Amino acid sequence: FSPAVFPLSCAVQSYSWGKLGLESEVAQLLASSDPLVQIQPDRPYAELWMGAHPRGNAVIRDNRIPQKTLGQWIADNPACLGAKVKDTFQGHLPFLFKVLSVNTALSIQAHPNKELAAKLHAQFPEHYPDANHKPEMAIALTPFEGLCGFRPVEEIVSFLQTVPELRALIGEVAAEQLERSGSDDPRGVSAALRVCFTRLMKSEKKFFVDQLNMLVKRISQEEAEGKDTSGSNGDLLLRLHSQYPGDIGCFTIYFLNLVRLEPGEAMFLGANEPHAYLYGDCVECMACSDNTVRAGLTPKFIDVLTLCEMLNYTPASSSSKIFPAVQSQLDPSVYLYDPPVPDFAIMRIEIPASIKLYLLSAVDSASILLVIQGTAAGTSTAAASEMTLRRGSVLFISANESVSLHLSSPDGMLLFRACCLL
Repeated sequence: FSPAVFPLSCAVQSYSWGKLGLESEVAQLLASSDPLVQIQPDRPYAELWMGAHPRGNAVIRDNRIPQKTLGQWIADNPACLGAKVKDTFQGHLPFLFKVLSVNTALSIQAHPNKELAAKLHAQFPEHYPDANHKPEMAIALTPFEGLCGFRPVEEIVSFLQTVPELRALIGEVAAEQLERSGSDDPRGVSAALRVCFTRLMKSEKKFFVDQLNMLVKRISQEEAEGKDTSGSNGDLLLRLHSQYPGDIGCFTIYFLNLVRLEPGEAMFLGANEPHAYLYGDCVECMACSDNTVRAGLTPKFIDVLTLCEMLNYTPASSSSKIFPAVQSQLDPSVYLYDPPVPDFAIMRIEIPASIKLYLLSAVDSASILLVIQGTAAGTSTAAASEMTLRRGSVLFISANESVSLHLSSPDGMLLFRACCLL
């Protein structure tokens, strides 16, 4: 008998933008799942990686299994992926599941589609390490903020009129072109937007630093005088400038939507969608790739030309960026986030306190289960023995296996399950 359902111990990434110590949801999940873990109060706990990525391969916590990591086990037991998933994704788990705890902004970035990824990887393998696309979905665990997609044109035009420093960087010709572009001509709008954003991102360093300093000084004075600076997006500007002083990314707040997610709300980031997470905790699922084109709010390699070329310049409201979850008709505890890509889907499972025995149904895909709240004993014909599930527990569930949960917590459970629904 070899188990096909087993607990995982997952890799933590300490990127500098992460929340520190037990402020971080990642650290809290870790501490709760393993009481022996020492959480260091001054260390950033930025990401928890639940999957088989070579830079963060989950360790199998079942001593009856000879393989040490999930990646090794899947390579030796590819049928666990499910027949369709195995064939479609060449025997690899097609997604990486994560928890993120964001304290300071991540870089302004976008991920290439498959065609561009192949080209970038061929030309610059040191910056673009693989040929895959990297769509991602974030679901808020705590109130979560991010920049995502281009704002409606009238909002950008309004900033061009109230923020002279922004207008100076873009130049009068480009600004007027955007102001004149009509909603009856979406291609004209996108072309004007592309010119404006590219002018901003390619402006001369000394010039934009001077303009940024002028803007920050002006807004700081206005705020000190008790004036309303929302017409210049003042609060967010000062916050980003304090995190990344002198960074061109500070100006992107005038082009990109500020999206606020409440717990359970999601945003999907398809190819070429400009975005930057700003603050909060979320679960995230993505296709397995490390391809990120960055252009600001970062000390890392930036590739402004590629970014400006590839972006989707379609303006849309911030509310349109919230991706809906659909309640399952078969099981009212399950809410499905099924993005328009084949690589992954996520289920949010809310088991009410009234239910004491719950069946995690079998799906035709390997899946990874994360417990956010509640406790239960888990049993499965494919597991070696009973598994204790509590906040922070992570389970790997092979395709077509089910797990029974015997709930022991008084207030139900909240789980997230990542899988691939082909």
